[in-house]
Amino acid sequence: MADSDIAARRKTSLQVLPNLISGGVERGTIDVAAALVQAGWRALVVSAGGPMVRELERAGAEHIILPLNTKNPLAMRRNVETLTALIRDQGVNIVHGRSRAPAWSAREAAKIANVPFITTFHGVYGLGPFGLKKLYNRVMATGEIVIAVSEFIRDHLIAEYHVPAERIRVIHRGVDVDLFDANRVSATRLIQVTAKWRLQESSQVIMLPGRLTSWKGHDVLIDAMAELKRRNGGQTAARCIMVGQDHGRPNHRNHIMSYAAARGADVHIIDDCNDLPAAYMATDVVVSASTRPEAFGRVVAEAQAMGRPVVAPSHGGAKEIIIPGVTGWLFTPSDPVSLADALERALRLNQDDRIRMADAAITRARELFSKAEMCAHTLKVYDEVLAKHV
Repeated sequence: MADSDIAARRKTSLQVLPNLISGGVERGTIDVAAALVQAGWRALVVSAGGPMVRELERAGAEHIILPLNTKNPLAMRRNVETLTALIRDQGVNIVHGRSRAPAWSAREAAKIANVPFITTFHGVYGLGPFGLKKLYNRVMATGEIVIAVSEFIRDHLIAEYHVPAERIRVIHRGVDVDLFDANRVSATRLIQVTAKWRLQESSQVIMLPGRLTSWKGHDVLIDAMAELKRRNGGQTAARCIMVGQDHGRPNHRNHIMSYAAARGADVHIIDDCNDLPAAYMATDVVVSASTRPEAFGRVVAEAQAMGRPVVAPSHGGAKEIIIPGVTGWLFTPSDPVSLADALERALRLNQDDRIRMADAAITRARELFSKAEMCAHTLKVYDEVLAKHV
């Protein structure tokens, strides 16, 4: 059989998103594309491009450049025409929308080309003044099947967008448990991180990974650190590391440092970390302090896969990842005293309890929140939808 005949018989998927620069949506797109290729599919991804295209292509998927990052109505209409032709010319069997603006164009193109359209609802989108943006957001709730990245998002879809429960499939975001594996972090990598960050073996380390934006809860953690210091008789209880970039917006970074100085908290910002698994291993407690609910909570899942004690707010996806007292702790959102209480419990763990918690967290992360699980369930959704269109 000729290669062209084999290609013609392969199922072809098309995922659409604004670009491939960085982020959880982009990571999930690449992971699913790689899994599709391994399962014998032809995986197409359309976006405006970015540095992650190379990774996508290394996985055996194909990337097509189209300005799907635009919200201009005329450009979106042109994208409909281009996507319709692409779907027909490439023999696409299913279209997967992963972001709002591209999804509007892709949904219309899929309808014209008569192929099924599904979506992944990645987060709680803002509703805007008087809820006007809800109409714009709604496209992500119109897939034949809507994938929710957590039970929290499933409930949000039902409550806010009235999506019937039978059209929703909950597929948690996946962590690469081969990358985030404590056994694969060498002593050399750990020494490099501790030396670069000037960490002392005698001091405990609290780490908050996340973009330097106001809703990630840096101020809440600073207040909690100040509370711990007060309880410790004015002595610093632990060193606090905040890992994240300001993406060219230095105002919040400056605010964090000035606020920490005013509260007397020992806080250090690390702009760039090219070995996050080793950073987790150098940390005694990992914190998520987001003041609004996270759709899933990637940091929480990654840290648990590494066997680190994790403290997170009791809202959003974190409630699905952490079993309080077994794999980590939950605190009252935006409450620094509650956060300080949880941090105290984590910092006081003895070695046996730390090992017991690590084992439970790693097992749970591998069983429920692995990349392999996410991809396998997503491919099942693809097959489920296509079975209805035979």
